[in-house]
Amino acid sequence: MKAKVIIIGAGMSGISAGKQLSDAGITDLLILEATDRIGGRIRKTEFAGMNIEMGANWVEGVAHEGEARNDDVNPIWSIVNNELGLTTFCSNYDNIASNTYNEDGTGLYDEDFVKRTIDEANEVQKKGNKISERPRSDDISVMAMQRFFEHTPYGPTKPVDMVIDYYMNDYEFAEPPRVTSVQSTHPLPTFVKFGENVYFVADQRGYESVVHYIAGQYLETDGLGAIVDPRLMLNKAVQEITYSEDCVTVKTEDGWLYEAEYVMVSVSLGVLQSNLITFSPPLPEWKTFSLYQFDMAVYTKIFLKFPKRFWPVGSGTEFFLYASSRRGYYPIWQHLEKEYPGCSILLVTITDDESRRIEQQSDEQTKAEAMEVLRKMFPDRDVPDATDIFVPRWWSDKFFRGSFSNWPIGVDSYEYDQIGKPVGRVHFTGEHTSEHYNGYVHGAYLAGKHSADILIDHAKREK
Repeated sequence: MKAKVIIIGAGMSGISAGKQLSDAGITDLLILEATDRIGGRIRKTEFAGMNIEMGANWVEGVAHEGEARNDDVNPIWSIVNNELGLTTFCSNYDNIASNTYNEDGTGLYDEDFVKRTIDEANEVQKKGNKISERPRSDDISVMAMQRFFEHTPYGPTKPVDMVIDYYMNDYEFAEPPRVTSVQSTHPLPTFVKFGENVYFVADQRGYESVVHYIAGQYLETDGLGAIVDPRLMLNKAVQEITYSEDCVTVKTEDGWLYEAEYVMVSVSLGVLQSNLITFSPPLPEWKTFSLYQFDMAVYTKIFLKFPKRFWPVGSGTEFFLYASSRRGYYPIWQHLEKEYPGCSILLVTITDDESRRIEQQSDEQTKAEAMEVLRKMFPDRDVPDATDIFVPRWWSDKFFRGSFSNWPIGVDSYEYDQIGKPVGRVHFTGEHTSEHYNGYVHGAYLAGKHSADILIDHAKREK
C-alpha cells in the first residue's frame, strides 16, 4: 500500500500533523496506530462507574477570567472550552499550607510553619528565573540552584521541606530537582504566555474528545462521530522503517509493508529510546545522541474509590499533602468531590522511581500502602478500605514507555532542535519536539503543526 505521507502514531501530535498536512492539500495520508484507539497518552478509562483520565488530565496555561492576553490563548483551551464545552474545574492550590499532614499520626502541620516553607521555596524559584537570563553555558539543575541560594548541600531533607519541594518541582516535571534544567523551566513558557491557571477535565466524553474533534475535521466519520476513514489504521504497530533518498518503507508487526514519499514519526520519546522501532539504515549519531540526552518521565495518577467519604470537603480542601521522611511517597492527594460529586474518590499522584516501583507490584500492594498513609493522615477518622483502585502503567506499556518528556540539565537549544530535525525523508514530531511546551498537550498539538509545516516545505522543494 502506498501513500504520499505515512504518519506513525495517532496521538495528539500525529493527528494534529495530519490536519495541517490536509489543510495544505496533502490528503494522500496513511495513519498507522499501534493500539486500538486514537489519542495516545490522552485516554479515558472506566472506573467505579464513571470515566476518569488515566493520562493527561489538565489544560495547563489558561488566563484568569477577564485577563487580557491579546492573541495568546492556549489552543487546547479554545477547543476544550469554546468548541466542545467540556466540563472543567479550575484547580486551586492556594490552601496547601493548611492541608499538609505529617507521618507520625498527629494530623496537620502548623499552617504558618508550612507557609514559611512555601514562601522560602518561592523566593528560590524567583532567583532561579534570573539564572535563566544568563548564557546557556551557565545552566544548572534545580537542585544546584537550591544549594546555591539555600546553602543546603543536599537540598531539602526535612519531611515538610521535601513535600513542598516535590509539589513545586516533581509534581510538574515528574522528575526530581537534581535532574531538571533551571534555564529550560524557570519560568515555564506555558504559564508566561498563556496564563497561570490550570483546569481539570472531568467530562464523561473524555479529554480525548479533543483529539477526536481535530481528527474529525479531516478524517471521515459516521453519523455518531466515530472515525471510519480507511486512512486511519488501528492495531498497526510499526516494527521497521527503511528509508532512502527516494522513498520510505514501513513494516508493521503483522508483516504488512507500506510505502510513502515521507514518514512522520509521532511516537513518544520513550518508544524512540526503547528501540521498539528499528531504522534502516540506523539513525545517524547526531540524531540518536539528541534522543537519548532527553528524559522520558513517568507521572502516575492513582485513583481510589471508597464506600464513604472520610476526608474534609469544602472550600480550600481539594488538595492535601503527605509529608513523609521518604521523599515522593504518596505525596500529593486530591479529592474529587467537586469534579465528581458524591463519588468518594481520591486521586494520589506519584512520579519517577516511585512510579516504576509501583508499576511492578500488584494493585493490592499499592492499595495497602495507600491505606496505611491515609490512616496516618486521618488517625481519628474511621478510614475504610478502598473498594476499587486504578493504577496506570505508562512506563511498562511498550507503546509509550513513560508519560511525558522533561528537559534535563546539560541539553542546550541546539541539541534540543536535533530531536525534531528530519533525517532525510523521515520526519519527527511529538510533545518532546516542542522546545517551549514539551510535556504538555498543547505542546503536542503545536509540535504536530510545526513538524507538518517542515514536511510541507520539504515536499514543495522536491516538486
